[in-house]
Amino acid sequence: MSTAEVVGVGNAIVDVIAQVDDSFIADHDLNRGSMTLIDEPRAEQLTELMPPGLKESGGSAANTMVGVASFGQTAAYIGKVRDDALGEVFIHDIREAGVQFDVTPASAGPATARCLIQVTPDGQRTMNTFLGASSVLTIDDVDEQLVAQAKVLYCEGYLWDLEEAKQAIRHAMGIAKANGVTTSLTLSDPFAVDRHRDEWLDLIADRVDLLFGNRDEVHSLLGTEDRDQIISRLRDMAETTCVTMGSSGSMIITPSEVLEIPVVEVDERVDTTGAGDLYAAGVLAGLAQGQSLDVSGRMGSCAAAEIITHIGARPLQALSSLC
Repeated sequence: MSTAEVVGVGNAIVDVIAQVDDSFIADHDLNRGSMTLIDEPRAEQLTELMPPGLKESGGSAANTMVGVASFGQTAAYIGKVRDDALGEVFIHDIREAGVQFDVTPASAGPATARCLIQVTPDGQRTMNTFLGASSVLTIDDVDEQLVAQAKVLYCEGYLWDLEEAKQAIRHAMGIAKANGVTTSLTLSDPFAVDRHRDEWLDLIADRVDLLFGNRDEVHSLLGTEDRDQIISRLRDMAETTCVTMGSSGSMIITPSEVLEIPVVEVDERVDTTGAGDLYAAGVLAGLAQGQSLDVSGRMGSCAAAEIITHIGARPLQALSSLC
């Protein structure tokens, strides 16, 4: 029976990443800096329009698990692909990165998911996602023993748009809670927060120990940009909340303290794709190692710094030796 210190649940997606001019975003009516769900015809259209770029396995929680593995911790991933060419690529890539992946591919239904990512000269990423086979993740795909024996369960907010996948997350969180496993949620995107705010506020209060979100996501969740109000309200929600703030670093908020975590400076921000995912990886890896919140946050900053220096959302260097 396989075990892992950190188990992630999310959309199993192949990323297609290309650098574009600012005009590309406007000309094709894209939602700059955010993630937009698209259907298969729109995915085909944008694939044709985008310039040549990088194709690699992705998905927010999958990227985070790859980061955890790069730190030397054991990680496993729960997500759904189709038994097609892209599905084979996803399975190969995530296993090659040292992450356990044992979910049976779907033999029918939509194709393996893809995320079309346009990177503008400022390093900002605009994402257009066809969820495909990831939308058919179900409770039956959740390995209950794997979750029960983990140290941390990490769940991706993007999956909340899909009813079956939502129930799979709730099921996994229930198993984690019953077995004393730290349960974490990433808010994923401010538009996702807008869609699910009331549900998530209840979920966080009931089942989430560790919450991740960037500044915009937290503003959307709480309906305020006032720093003092944000800190006060987050202290009463999850046991620990990590708020990333771009070049301003991050805050880690608990009922008893607020830790200010600085960024790790880099010479050039090439592509911010995956920065939040890898920040979470550093924090999760640190906690799995038994590190303090301050050290774990600094590991997150280091991992995020590595990822923004190149195209792609997965590290090119072993984070265990770098951070």
